Amino acid sequence: MKDILLFDFSKSKNENPCLRSKMKETTNDRTQNEHASIKVLGIMMLALLMLVSIAGAVPFAYITNSGNETGTVSVIDMTNNTVTATVPVGNVPVGIAILPDASKVYVTNEGNNTVSVIDTVTNDVTDTVNVGSFPWGIAVNPDGTKVYVANAGNNTISVIDTVKNIVTATVNVGDYPFGVAVNPQGTKVYVTNGYSGNISIIDTAKNTVTATVDVGLIPFGVAVNPAGTKVYVANMMDNTISVIDTATANVTATVPVGISPCGVAVSPDGKNVYVANHGVDSAINSNTVSVIDTATNNVTATVQVGIGPYGVAISPDGKKVYVAELSSNNVAVIDTATKTITATVSVGNGPIAFGQFIAFPSVAALSASLTS
Repeated sequence: MKDILLFDFSKSKNENPCLRSKMKETTNDRTQNEHASIKVLGIMMLALLMLVSIAGAVPFAYITNSGNETGTVSVIDMTNNTVTATVPVGNVPVGIAILPDASKVYVTNEGNNTVSVIDTVTNDVTDTVNVGSFPWGIAVNPDGTKVYVANAGNNTISVIDTVKNIVTATVNVGDYPFGVAVNPQGTKVYVTNGYSGNISIIDTAKNTVTATVDVGLIPFGVAVNPAGTKVYVANMMDNTISVIDTATANVTATVPVGISPCGVAVSPDGKNVYVANHGVDSAINSNTVSVIDTATNNVTATVQVGIGPYGVAISPDGKKVYVAELSSNNVAVIDTATKTITATVSVGNGPIAFGQFIAFPSVAALSASLTS
């Protein structure tokens, strides 16, 4: 009869090398699984805490005040519409952009060709980046790793690495670039070339211009809808908004608005576009905000604001619109449901706030930080 290999279970586990090895593997597997479960549970708890934090977080508006010899940024607590801090920056601050996690604010200083970096916890300038000539518009990509600066004086875009706060690339664009916006996918940057009458589309992977789209006269502000399918360009000298289909890079509509449109912003649900019409003194359709229905491309409301509206931004919940009034030294707060001004906040001298100036940590940004 053939010998049959049997394990002698009567022996202790310490005396049986096969069992001892197998039990050791089982113990290791159990330990690894326990560690993995603890890690997943920890991440879930942290995510829950972060979501609760977001629900109770205080959004802030950061307003660039360009009128003083040394420029400042006013920090507005949007829960009570009061200025809680004033931050000194460079000369003639105009453009502003905020990282998705709301940890840093980037400010273009047209007067000394720099970008100031503000820590939102301390409200102090922690870094200053040298860029091109006469920096104006500024925008950040969705993951917060890159900031794009439109240098109106030398027709370039400076690309800033937000980890090192250094310029890593310079892209040539059209004549006198003013506004800049990044699509939600982070793949394209849209730049308004004021004196060329067009916009440049930059491929962010290659940092090269891949297309140019003709728009109106003196294109200034620019915004992309949340889906990334439409781009809205404010044409300052012909009082219109050009609507660009991003799939074809063609203008599909031209919407008449008020006089000298500057800032433009799209609501979080993509249903409305708000345009700040800077205007000329007391002329009709000056000093207003036009509200465009994106489904019909028609102006559905016009809100009278203070003198010289410039930058415009929308609260994360879409219930409020904040408008910087250059000549009134105020920020108007508009209720989007009633289309009326519900508050006026006094800020510094010559507020511009050209760009997305409202900070609010997004779920996507904070969730991404969990895996880092």
